[in-house]
Amino acid sequence: MPYIVRVRKEFQAAHYLTDYHGKPEPLHGHTWEVEVFIRADKLDNGGMGYDFIEIDRFLDEILPNYKCMNDIYDFSPSAENVARYLYEKIKEKYPSLQKVVVWETKHGGAEYYEE
Repeated sequence: MPYIVRVRKEFQAAHYLTDYHGKPEPLHGHTWEVEVFIRADKLDNGGMGYDFIEIDRFLDEILPNYKCMNDIYDFSPSAENVARYLYEKIKEKYPSLQKVVVWETKHGGAEYYEE
């Protein structure tokens, strides 16, 4: 039976949407939260599928902490687009990645996964 290893991490980032309901949105920031779900089909001798700390360190490398996402991405940094981008980056290192959830606020976010 497979396990799903979950890691959650916060990051601070600013963004704006260039076509928000037809008009530009002003620059603003959020405390974003990302959750990754990685399938582990077996456990190692220590009883772990993946090391939480290793995943956390990898997220530190790829998350746009304290940046304006519009300055580093070539796409509109909506929660949906950020979720897809992070999914693709994480999947390169963790091929059994199941999905990524990005929370822009505690009340709204998006998830990305492949069917």
